[in-house]
Amino acid sequence: MTFETGGGLDPVVRLGRADLHIHTLASDGTSSTTEILDHVEGEGVLDVIAIADHERIDAAVAGRIMAEDRGLRVKVIVGSEISTRGGHLLGLFLERPVPSMKGLRWSIEAIHDQGGLAIPAHPLVPFPMCAQGSALRSLLGDDNPAVHPDALETFNPTAFGKYGHTASVRFAERHGVTQVGSSDAHIKTAIGACWTTFPGRTPDDVRAAITAHTTQPRGGFHGSFEQVGVYGGQLRKYARGWRATVGGRIRGDGTGRDLGYPGGQVRPERFDREAARAEAEANASADANAGAKAGAGASPMTKGGQA
Repeated sequence: MTFETGGGLDPVVRLGRADLHIHTLASDGTSSTTEILDHVEGEGVLDVIAIADHERIDAAVAGRIMAEDRGLRVKVIVGSEISTRGGHLLGLFLERPVPSMKGLRWSIEAIHDQGGLAIPAHPLVPFPMCAQGSALRSLLGDDNPAVHPDALETFNPTAFGKYGHTASVRFAERHGVTQVGSSDAHIKTAIGACWTTFPGRTPDDVRAAITAHTTQPRGGFHGSFEQVGVYGGQLRKYARGWRATVGGRIRGDGTGRDLGYPGGQVRPERFDREAARAEAEANASADANAGAKAGAGASPMTKGGQA
């Protein structure tokens, strides 16, 4: 990957990088919140991520708490991908879920009512999951600023995003709409396939950049074979979830499918902070032991300096 540093800036003073559209096990993703945080932190490329599961924010809230408790470098925005009657809509900086299957106008206003940002996902594809140009033009021309989209996801590496990429970029340029890029990742290794550059490093900086039109989408498109692999992972995940849900009902122990965060198998869902801390400590201990074993297994150097 080649990352932007910004016009005239010292390469060390680079622009921040955010992936604003990531799915977890809590919806149709195949990686847990824990796995996503560990992966992003280990890669060290992204500064901010937004967990944006379909119709829910519980895994995103858990991810934000986990990142803060563990002192991770990467910061988490609480988001959601909301199904509206006018297409899928990303809500960022949410404090509560937004009801699904409302009108696009209603949903954007509901996001703004709680202080969030509203961004149509993979727009301008002739498919019900994608916002269309006529609806977007109507919203942007409305006298009520509360129904204006804050940006467009013009770079989305999925098949939908690739199909609508050129049209969405032209639309955003023509109407002066902020552009963002996001991976729409359903597996951890796809995170960062597309990203948004912004001045700064924090979620507040991301918000300010979207408002000020100073973001830029970057990245590349997913290959067809990679997406087929994701579909297979989703099918296996749904099978595991079905077995866990049925098993919990048979046992009557109040558990269900794994939502991918500590406490996520308990019903009703709740984030278990103590379990998250214990999991983090166990992972750190396992990593330390693995490192020690790798060091012990290294070949000693001979006197002549040859291995």
